[in-house]
Formats: sequence, C-alpha cells, structure tokens
Amino acid sequence: MKVNPNTFKELDTPYYILEEERLRANLELISRVAREAGVEIILAFKAYALWRTFPIFREYIGATTASSLYEARLGYEEFGSKTHTFTPALTSYEAAEIARYSSHLSFNSLTQFARFKDVMRRENPGISLGLRVNPEYSEVGTALYNPCGRGTRFGITAEKLPERLPDGIDGFHCHCHCESGADVFERTLVHIEERFSRWFPRLKWINFGGGHLMTRDDYDVNLLIEILRGFRRRYPNLKIILEPGSAFGWQIGPLVSQVVDVVEDHGIRTAILNVSFTCHMPDCLEMPYQPVVRNARSLPLEAADGCAVSEHIYRLGGNSCLAGDFMGSWQFDHELQVGENVVFEDMLHYTTVKTTMFNGITHPSLGLLHCNGELETLREFGYEDYKNRMD
Repeated sequence: MKVNPNTFKELDTPYYILEEERLRANLELISRVAREAGVEIILAFKAYALWRTFPIFREYIGATTASSLYEARLGYEEFGSKTHTFTPALTSYEAAEIARYSSHLSFNSLTQFARFKDVMRRENPGISLGLRVNPEYSEVGTALYNPCGRGTRFGITAEKLPERLPDGIDGFHCHCHCESGADVFERTLVHIEERFSRWFPRLKWINFGGGHLMTRDDYDVNLLIEILRGFRRRYPNLKIILEPGSAFGWQIGPLVSQVVDVVEDHGIRTAILNVSFTCHMPDCLEMPYQPVVRNARSLPLEAADGCAVSEHIYRLGGNSCLAGDFMGSWQFDHELQVGENVVFEDMLHYTTVKTTMFNGITHPSLGLLHCNGELETLREFGYEDYKNRMD
C-alpha cells in the first residue's frame, strides 16, 4: 500500500519501517569509502540482520560478520557468502559447524586457538584464522559498550603475545569503537600500532572492527579515507577490513507507534503507547539515550512534573508491566489523542536484533518502504511466534 512517509497515517498498528532510499544512500557512501580507501567493509549482524533486505546489500558489499553460529549460518545461507566470524566463547559442540560457514575466524584467546585450530582447518581447509587483540585503549564512554575496559573479556594484550606467533595466524581483529568518529579512530590507531605493529609483517589482514559511524552527518569521511590510505602505505602487506553495523542502519527508518491512553499521576502525564521501550527499543534503556520523536521536542525527564496541560508535555510509556518502561519528556504542539501516531526516529539498528516478546507484548511488524512510496510488509508477528519462544 502507498503510505505518507511523514505521518504514516495509514498505519494503525506498530511498524518498524525501513526506508529503501535512505538505506541505499548509506550503502552508496560505505561503498565509496571502501573503494577510495582500498579496504573491505562488511556488515555486522550484531546491529542489523534483516535478511529479507540482503538482496539490496549484495549490490554494494560482498560479505558479513558474525558473532555466533546462527549469525554465521544466516550469512552463509541468506547473504550467500561465508562470514568473518568472532565469538568470545567458541564451543566444542558448535566449532565444526561455525568453521563450515566462515571464511575468516578470529579467536578470543591463545588457548581457544590451540584448542580449536585443527577443527577449523579440518572442516574448512581454506579458512583464515586470526586473533582478537586488545590495545588497552578505547574512548567509548559507556562501560556497557566498552570492549577495552579494565577486566575486559575480549582479546589479547600485547604483553601476552609471544614474539613469534603460532603457525597459522593470518590476521588480527581489533574492536575499540562504538558510534565513534574518524578522529577517535585516528587516536586509537596510534595505540594499536605502538603495541602490535611488530607482528604486522607476518600477517595478511587486520580487522578494525565496528563502531565507525561513517554515515552520521558530522562524520569526517575524508579523514577516514586518508587514515586508511596512510595505514595501507605503511603496511602494504595487510588487507584492511572494517565491519560496522550501525553505519549501515543509521537513520534508515522509524518505529511507528500509536497512543492507546493518557494517564496522570501527581501532575505527570504519560502517553501510553502500543510499543515497549524494554521490548522494542532496548538500547534506549541500556545506553541509555532519549530517542528523537518526530514533531516533538525532547526535554529532561522532570519537565513533565507539574507542567500545565496547555504545554502538551508528556512522558512516553511502553505497554509492558515493567514499571520502568518509560522515557523522559517530550513536548508536542497539540494535545495527544488516542489512536494518533507517535513516530520514533532512527529505529532500525540495535532494535530488531535485540527485541523480545517479554510479557507477550505484540511485536511490531517489519515493513520496507520502497522508493516509489509502496510499503511492503516483510513480516508480521502473532501468537505462534510468542508460543514458540516459550516451547
């Protein structure tokens, strides 16, 4: 059906809407960076894994990255190529199958490499093996997302690597970023080279991980390209790989919800929606951050406390039974009405991959808004989806 992309007034149930035009704009930019910098950029399923859209992705990129058996299988079966795989906890009952689905695999420790390298090679003689390394430097401010914090379970520090790497190590994997800029990468690269460059001549590739948010409006794309070109000049033997997730899904579509009620307590009005922050927008509570709501002004949480009705200030509350399933205040230009749409911007990354059916809450549908204005429903969820999760 045709929909109005500004209001989505044709919808009366929750929908994640992926806008094809915006997705292609991100893919064009990422493809340009890869081409001009002479590197490979692949999609990390950790942030985005809507496999029905993979035909679009395959027009621009050739591979994906996985963090588990099921992600590796998804990349192999649905994207159509073997994955670059890293998992901190490779297990004996999954190792062989992961090897069959992977072109590259980075081990989290030397003990995991020693335990599983022969399994990997036996199942997939062409697999390229590497180690995840920890430069002990990251500018990620939120501890929940900082992979290099004190006591991290990710990667090997330079002091724990032998001067001569074990036979069969082709590359290093180094992930230090989260929605970071090119300037952060530039500073981080200094630490990576200081600690690990003495091993670079013996390697074939280096994977700089994800978190390079090159599709954000204020990202210095030209600086990123120059940094990567400079690294290639210094180490021409190394193939460079980046595996962002958010950059692909950044600003490519909203979550459309509807108001089901407005309640008031001690002068605080809350508009209750038919979506849930804990179920459908979990990063808002985990990061935490206040999402942008279309045609509304973000305010501090306390702004809704005791404000005049005429100011049209509301908290927005989810429809689960979790007491904390709400976010801080927004000001609208009118009185909210039951049934009207509330549109949360930028809700296609780190949402659909993390949603739950906690409380049996009805799950939003998945829709693809084509460039001609036609909305294609990719998936609707029902009782059987909930029941099967409990089976």
